[in-house]
Amino acid sequence: MRREKRTHLESVRIAAKRLVVAMIAVLGLACHAANAEPSKTFQVGAAAVVITPPNGIPMAGYYSPRGSEGVLDDLFAKALVLDDGEKAVAFVACDLISIPQAITDEARRLIAAELPMPPEAVLVSATHTHTGPSLPRGSKRDAVDGGASDIAAAYAAELPGKIAQAVVAAYRGRTPSAVFAARYEEYDVSFNRRFWMTDGTVGWNPGKLNPKIIRPVGPIDPELLVLYVETADRRPLAAYVNFALHADTTGGTLISADYSGALSGLLAEIKGADFVTLFGNGACGDINHIDVRSPVAQKGPGEARRIGTVLAGDVLKALMRMRPISGGPLQAASRIVPLPLAPFSEDDLNRAREITAQGDKAAFLDKVFAYKVLDVAARNGEPLAAEIQVISLGDDLAWVALPGEVFVTLGLNIKAASPFRHTFVVELANGSLGYLPHRSAYAEGQYEAISARCAEGSGELLTAQAVQMLKELYGKATAP
Repeated sequence: MRREKRTHLESVRIAAKRLVVAMIAVLGLACHAANAEPSKTFQVGAAAVVITPPNGIPMAGYYSPRGSEGVLDDLFAKALVLDDGEKAVAFVACDLISIPQAITDEARRLIAAELPMPPEAVLVSATHTHTGPSLPRGSKRDAVDGGASDIAAAYAAELPGKIAQAVVAAYRGRTPSAVFAARYEEYDVSFNRRFWMTDGTVGWNPGKLNPKIIRPVGPIDPELLVLYVETADRRPLAAYVNFALHADTTGGTLISADYSGALSGLLAEIKGADFVTLFGNGACGDINHIDVRSPVAQKGPGEARRIGTVLAGDVLKALMRMRPISGGPLQAASRIVPLPLAPFSEDDLNRAREITAQGDKAAFLDKVFAYKVLDVAARNGEPLAAEIQVISLGDDLAWVALPGEVFVTLGLNIKAASPFRHTFVVELANGSLGYLPHRSAYAEGQYEAISARCAEGSGELLTAQAVQMLKELYGKATAP
């Protein structure tokens, strides 16, 4: 009996200690946040502009046409402007599968005509939703997925103005602010979709509970990074969230921002209706949401909301340990890197023409191969022009923007070599060159490698250039 009483008392003491520790942690967070007084010179603004397309517009993401039949949730171009008193930079996240280079170029031109922001100071990225509109991108696929349609061309013509509108509104709404950085590691919603199989090959999306799966070929990037902004009166203003995960969960023929839209909506419910969440997709060229170990179906709006809910919870947990960031200096740099084209033969070209003549009767990977060859052939040997953009804030934060679907290993390598404390790697930014696999994936084959318009080694070339640019900006930020 005495032993039971002592055990009970010990339990009470342990619970009390835990409560005290929790109270200290909360008070410490409050003091920590209070120390980040908004600077009179550092200002931040955020804005969102609806870019939901009209009904009937062809939808992106697949190798067959499908028209939209309604709207599940709106699409947005969201802008975040940071201004340290000497320089301003803008981040724009669009709920689109990708953004052609021509749209980015025109949006930057419109912004520079209104604001003191040169092109290299404006980062325009896509969230990669597969339930958004097809856009004309100068590909042979445009005729297949609707990108060459009149309705898609008309929609695309309006996009630069709406992107510029969001940036201008954010710039004009700047207010003295405090900025914070936070991170969390999430291991349960993203999975490498390439697997070693029992027959020695690499499988791509081989199906749930497939007994021939041995293990994933590569890793994931579990890091969720957050830039969080509060105004001088402690009002939550905006967040920039970075996580590596393909956005192809909703499916169907209703327009939707997919899981990043659910994430944004949930944070607005908690932080306030005017809270703006930008989502920059990380290096997720070979990462999706399918857990092959689970028999549970993972498609539809409910799955998008589930993932958005998990990530929203991760953001909120990360913010409990957020750290104030000094207000500058802001730096921005951009570099164009020519990438060699994927090789092809005359026989490949003839076969590609035969495949496309079959239309929908052609096998999926045959179509992937055919449109890659036709696109590469149409360049007549001209290398792909890849823009690498790096934006940094002080010596703590940096953003690396790459124009394609980047394999996760490349993103992890950039982060590992970056001298900055936190590095946001943002894919599908300032254009879209298709898949950017790491070198070994070309020999392993499958969808992404077959689809890649750039030659083997292109991903490593971009990685090396990005790391060099990061080191250059870090040197300037830390120079006496």
